[in-house]
Amino acid sequence: MNLLTEPWMPVRKRDGSRQWIAPTRLSDPDIVAFDANRADFNGALAQFAIGLLQTTTPVDSPIEWRRLFKAPPDAAALESWFTPVISAFELDGDGARFMQDLSLSGTGGDVWGIDALMMEAPGKNGLEKNTDHFIKRAGILSICPHCVAAALFTLQTNAPAGGAGHRTGLRGGGPLTTLLLNPTGACLWQDVWLNIQEHQLFLDSCCDKEKQALHFSFPWLADISAIQKEGGETAPVQVHPAHVFWAMPRRIRLDFAKVFAGNCDICGRESARLISEYVTGTHGLNYKGAWDHPLSPYYEAKDGWLPLHPQPGGIGYRYWLAWVIGNNDGKKHERRAHVVEHFLTRRTHQVPGALRLWAFGYDMDKGKARCWYEATLPLYSLGDCEPGAQKDVEAEVGNWLAAADLAVNFLRVAVKDAWFSRDARGDLSVVDAAFWNGTESQFYVQLKRKIESIRDHFDPDSGAVREEWLKCIVGAALRLFDDDFAGAGQAERQNPRRMAAAFQQLKRSLYGSKMRQAIGLPRISDTHSKRDTHKRAAAV
Repeated sequence: MNLLTEPWMPVRKRDGSRQWIAPTRLSDPDIVAFDANRADFNGALAQFAIGLLQTTTPVDSPIEWRRLFKAPPDAAALESWFTPVISAFELDGDGARFMQDLSLSGTGGDVWGIDALMMEAPGKNGLEKNTDHFIKRAGILSICPHCVAAALFTLQTNAPAGGAGHRTGLRGGGPLTTLLLNPTGACLWQDVWLNIQEHQLFLDSCCDKEKQALHFSFPWLADISAIQKEGGETAPVQVHPAHVFWAMPRRIRLDFAKVFAGNCDICGRESARLISEYVTGTHGLNYKGAWDHPLSPYYEAKDGWLPLHPQPGGIGYRYWLAWVIGNNDGKKHERRAHVVEHFLTRRTHQVPGALRLWAFGYDMDKGKARCWYEATLPLYSLGDCEPGAQKDVEAEVGNWLAAADLAVNFLRVAVKDAWFSRDARGDLSVVDAAFWNGTESQFYVQLKRKIESIRDHFDPDSGAVREEWLKCIVGAALRLFDDDFAGAGQAERQNPRRMAAAFQQLKRSLYGSKMRQAIGLPRISDTHSKRDTHKRAAAV
């Protein structure tokens, strides 16, 4: 079974029906989205498609890129792109297999049930200690070859900490991925193609484009020692740039010798070759160094740039600036994914309509998957703004988010003071989530106005816009304190004196100079002084 010729990718057609296709049909204009039974599989399939096209495309000019965006290549053209790498995509057989270790056999590693391929599956420690309370063992006993291919790629791409010798992914465990999407209703090809760079531009990365042998891109085509010495590490200079899409931190080999007929536990379809086990070993490729994946945003740490990961609380507008434009507020430095950077700096005015950013990934606690998060963030007409104008958006939105972040901190402290003594500890993330959710709609209303005004070369009164946003976040914080948190408990358990003191302090903080400074507004005292000066001047 070869993944470049087998119809293994589940997709949704324009009429709402589901179909399974080979990658050569990705350009079919009647296909609108991936349609797997699991959300993480859809994210993995999107990355597989982007990786495959970026690895094989000969397109090397913006004009040709734009032409293929509007008029996709046919299946024959895609087949010609894929043919040189077809040997890397065999899922079974005696030789090299897609994302499976060439040297493993039934006696050369530990045998695991196929459910362990799933990101949420309890680990060995959880099984031994019987702590799999919420995600039960043996929930998935056998799956079809199509689903096992998606599961294998999902695990290798997101690989979390798996115990001694079981490596994490090239971007760490459970990385955040951000992809550009066309306006709702467009075809799948355009969503994928938006995230493809010109061939030579992609090759000019931190890796070594001179390493042309296929195993430098697809590491399962050779023994690990061909890239990494025993006990060593794998750095970007040791491989081809395409390797970032096909990283293989885990040593796995699927057991196709014990297949049987039945229904797949994931997709439910009947299959004559259900897989129930795989063999795994330790000490796979150990990714270290300045890796730079084009589909992830990064933040600057003392050790260099590191990929961002989803955090508790989900995906919301507080991340819009960092993931769409980048954030450099003096305290933290974050940059958008290269595919987003490339599009918003080199492809302005090329794609009509309001684009979106699809952000997704696992919130991991070491080896435990706490939650899968995904959301689409609107870009509105940012793609119609020149890069210099986008800097104006960055500066203004940075002020809004700085003020919102300060407001939620004030609210959290006030709720804690109203509920507990000052030295109490606990998780108050519910306060943060309520604040961000309660102010999200107004943020996007103002963001849309800001982007459209810059696009149309109209400069609104930024002071009035900031005052409007300040009123929104202050009002939200006060309402949440009084209605949802401090004032919502049982009366006999409340401490009125402590609640009143916390509320008064919250108001002083929200209406204080720090909030106005954070959003870029003059202090009230400065405003009053200017008014008094103007009045005295008018009187004279």
